[in-house]
Amino acid sequence: MPAVLVHGVPDTERVWHEVRQRLTRTDVIALSLPGFNSEVPLGFGATKEEYLEWIIEQLEKLGEPVDLVGHDWVCILVMRVASLRLDLVRTWAAGSGPVSKNYEWHPLAKIWQTPGVGEQWMANLDQDTFSQQLEAAGLPYRIATEVASRVEDRMKGCILRLYRSAAHVGEEWQPDLEKIKAPGLVFWGAQDEACPERFGDELARDAGADGLLKLDCGHWTQVSRAIEVASALEQHWQEAKV
Repeated sequence: MPAVLVHGVPDTERVWHEVRQRLTRTDVIALSLPGFNSEVPLGFGATKEEYLEWIIEQLEKLGEPVDLVGHDWVCILVMRVASLRLDLVRTWAAGSGPVSKNYEWHPLAKIWQTPGVGEQWMANLDQDTFSQQLEAAGLPYRIATEVASRVEDRMKGCILRLYRSAAHVGEEWQPDLEKIKAPGLVFWGAQDEACPERFGDELARDAGADGLLKLDCGHWTQVSRAIEVASALEQHWQEAKV
């Protein structure tokens, strides 16, 4: 039963590098979402439902329940998988992605969700400026620069379509959190300005999580606090075996 790690927006699988280096298990798979440093399947529309189905398809191929981990946007998708496909998830761990009708999208998300405005923002995107914004949100300079450099036209389009499909995702998906049965861990940055920590509390409560890890950092917990996140994941997985 492998561990499957999935990144958020605008990251790639590389965002898990620091955590993976600190895990003792070797059966760890880091997926790249379509359009995020990877090819986009023919006919793929990059909506939240299509990303959900894509993740489910990847898990089905593995042939056994997995330890599923997601951050940012894929926190939201992990919770959806865990609520709909109990057969695919042995444990789940997720953070920095509210699944709440009470959550108001952050300012940049609102720009991306607005037709015309989002396209103009993407067209004007300056990698250096965006890198500085990512660094201010908690990414180290080296990683912020790398992430910003990978935001190309294909990713830009996927980001816009994903966010526009999810204006009301909290209202739509929060009610099903109570269906989750697998052991869960929520991890959250206490200084996350885009996704305030109270939404981590709410998610842990609604999904019946076994653990809630609050970290002294911003949005990118798996980078800023890789040691703590890796340790919490291994403890979570070990306890689920008992």
